[in-house]
Amino acid sequence: MIFSKMQGTGNDFVVIDDRENRYTGREGELAAKLCDRHFSIGADGILIVRNSEIAQTQMVIINADGSYASMCGNGLRCFVKYVCDQGIVEGGSITVETGDGVKTADVFKENGKVSEVRIDMGSPSFDPKSYFAAGDNEIVDEKLYENGKEYRITSMQMGVPHTVIFGTLESFDINEGRAIEKNQLFTKGTNVNFCEVIDRGTVRVKTWERGAGPTLACGTGSCACVVAAHRLGLTDSKVKVFVPGGTLFIELEGKNVFMTGPAEFSFKGEVEV
Repeated sequence: MIFSKMQGTGNDFVVIDDRENRYTGREGELAAKLCDRHFSIGADGILIVRNSEIAQTQMVIINADGSYASMCGNGLRCFVKYVCDQGIVEGGSITVETGDGVKTADVFKENGKVSEVRIDMGSPSFDPKSYFAAGDNEIVDEKLYENGKEYRITSMQMGVPHTVIFGTLESFDINEGRAIEKNQLFTKGTNVNFCEVIDRGTVRVKTWERGAGPTLACGTGSCACVVAAHRLGLTDSKVKVFVPGGTLFIELEGKNVFMTGPAEFSFKGEVEV
């Protein structure tokens, strides 16, 4: 298999061009193998390029543990750079089919290559059914007991299920996310974002990703943090988000969330599968 390795603010992916559907049905097996950092390439997940009947191209995302993910913001930026730089699609604005619907991405180039991508991430949902929570009430600044601690959590669907917890980052061990992810409140698990508000235009975030564990960045998680902070009156609608792997810029416009950030090619090669 020929692959490319890419990263967006430190969230790294193995990208596979599978427009001929050679690996259909093997996605989970491939992700678990290829994402192993000791015995294979190593990544937070794999991105698969497939043909689409409703957009210019289709992105399939599989987490490092082999589980399916409907959406990944950092992954989508990397995917957009890949399909544009490889000439699979053309244009300053492109459409991509994802498990969370069709997304529109605007590309910015330097020296003929994509350097930054702005994505319309769609709109968040606080409906507990959308993120498979047990119960009928919104989870906004509610108490949760886990790890022997009390947390104030806000949950939503932002492409995938997300839970946001505010406080100083130093007061949280990222591994606390493991138990919160699997709390019985979340019937299909949740991504866990620890968020520190610096000022009305700046936040810091570290994320425990469902199916991947700690990552250097989470695009949908960064969006969820800004959505939650804005709803609670903690920030304005345009926010710079500092994650361990870099910086993202999140904008709330009407009901939709827009994310701008970098995408970089790391290396390419061949691997036996």
